[in-house]
This record gives sequence, C-alpha cells and structure tokens, in this order.
Amino acid sequence: MGQKKDLTGSEKSKIVRYLAEACSSLKIAKLLKRDHRTIKRFIQNSQQGRKKRVEKPRRKITAHELRKVKRAAAKMPLATSLAIFQSCNITGVPKSTRCAILRDMAKVRKAERRPPLNKTHKLKRQDWAKKYLKTDFSKVLWTDEMRVSLDGPDGWARGWIGKGQRAPVPLRRQQGGGGVLVWAGIIKDELVGPFRVEDGVKLNSQSYCQFLEDTFFKQWYRKKSASFKKNMIFMQDNAPSHTSKYSTAWLARKGIKEEKLMTWPPCSPDLNPIENLWSIIKCEIYKEGKQYISLNSVWEAVVAAARNVDGEQIKTLTGSMDGRLLSVLAKKGGYIGR
Repeated sequence: MGQKKDLTGSEKSKIVRYLAEACSSLKIAKLLKRDHRTIKRFIQNSQQGRKKRVEKPRRKITAHELRKVKRAAAKMPLATSLAIFQSCNITGVPKSTRCAILRDMAKVRKAERRPPLNKTHKLKRQDWAKKYLKTDFSKVLWTDEMRVSLDGPDGWARGWIGKGQRAPVPLRRQQGGGGVLVWAGIIKDELVGPFRVEDGVKLNSQSYCQFLEDTFFKQWYRKKSASFKKNMIFMQDNAPSHTSKYSTAWLARKGIKEEKLMTWPPCSPDLNPIENLWSIIKCEIYKEGKQYISLNSVWEAVVAAARNVDGEQIKTLTGSMDGRLLSVLAKKGGYIGR
C-alpha cells in the first residue's frame, strides 16, 4: 500500500462510518487501501477537536475617542465602521477592532422598510381605530395601487439549488425595463379588478378620477344595486391624487362623500388588508425568480394570479379588520404585523 499525503472528503466520510460500525483503524486502512499511520493520524486529530480561538488584545483607544465614536455612530446610521472612525479622525485601527468596539454600543441593522411613526401619527391611528371600531367591514371597499416590474423586488430570486448545479443567471437590463401600475379593490369576499393604468400616465387628480370612471365605475360599480351603493364605504389612502379637493369633489358628485368615504390615518399601509393581496400576487408572479420580457407579459401574470385568489382568501383578509383595530389600540397607535 502506497502512502498518500491527504485523505479525500469521501475517504474521511467512510472512516467515520466504519468507526461507527466499530471497525478498527487497521481494518479501515485495509478497506480503504491506505497507510495505517494516515488513518490513525486522522482519527487522533478528529478526537482532539478544534482548538479554542485565542482572542487577540484589542488596540486600546482613549475614553475621549470612545465618546467621539459613540456620538458619530448615533449621527451616522447605517454607516460602515471605517466611515465612523474616519469621521472621528481615529486612524490605524483594524476592522476587527473597530467592529468589536462598535459592537459594545451599536448593532448592525438594515434600513427600515417603513417610516417611523411620530406621536401625531400614533394619535391619529388610535382615533381612526376608535371611530371605526363598530363598523361593519364587510361593506368597506379597500382599494390601492401596486407597481409591478419586469424583474420583481430585489432579493426575491432565492431558492434551493441541487448539488452540482449552478444558480441561473438573472437577465440584466440596461434601462430597468419599466413597470405596470395596477389598481384593485376588495370587499367582503369579492375582488374588484385588477385594472391596469395606461402606460406613461402619471396619476394626478384628473387622471385618477378619469381612471376610476373608465374602470371602477363603468365596469363594476354601476352594476350594483341601489341598496349596495347606499351602504358601501369607499376606502383609499392619503396619496395626493386621492385626497385633493378636485378628487374629493368628484367622488362627492358620484355619491361617495361624508361617511361613505373613509378617512385614513397617515403612514398606515399595515391597516389596509389589500396590501396582503399584493403580497400574495407578487409571491405568485415572481416565484422561482421569474422575470418577464415585456410589460404585457407581467400584466397577464398579474391577472392570472388575481384569478387564482379565491373568495375565502379575500374574506379572510377583509375579516381581519376587527383584530387590526384592536391591535392598534393595544399598541397605542404603533405598527401592527400584517
């Protein structure tokens, strides 16, 4: 038997399996046709375990410098350790030491996906919850817009890859490819739309009202009974095109005014159940890292995904409002989980 320098990964796995079967090192050497000393050395090294890491002494900085670093970290959220130390004119500190020092006073965090609520926001959210606490939410039409792109949100193309396979390379575009703006509504167990905003149209007050006239009112609302229209409450967020004097007056002429038009608290996407519908649709159209080659193809995917959302799913979303209101009150106006 010739002596080799290193054992392969496959041989190491076989050694472990043979040891579990109570085989001796000599027998394992014969089975693998390797030198006995090589096998014994591997077994001995494995039994010794990993050596405990020895912490190297940190480069000491003065208390004055430490206070400067703490102030800089507070003033520069999401900055790198190098940028923080450079702003304090502290040089010659290795990255490991910088991170160890910052770890005692800060944490590595990602940017918040939603803006922080101030005191006024929280009070308005609580007032809104109290106002609508006894509302029959099966009569509320929850509306919103969503923009979908050809490639989907960053970081969604993630999943299991078989051993020996390479991850697919995503399609790269020079100019981003644009996107499609979609409007929809949900009420009780019914989906209204989705309707596509014409490409290139910027939704200001006039174009928003014209869009509602051509889609929502002509294709859905006019088919409803008089009793349904009398009891329906229309919800929209506080986008400028929604809350302008022009839009408010136009909706009033359509009979959607006063108690029939729901007031909406600021910074409150977590209270709108249609946001959950958007999540369902996006998960479907972008699953397995799906990308699209045209705006029409991504729009067709949105329509197909919306058709697959059944009435029970929508009813679950609209039926969650009582719990959302109670959560807002319990959290004193703070954000709730959606």
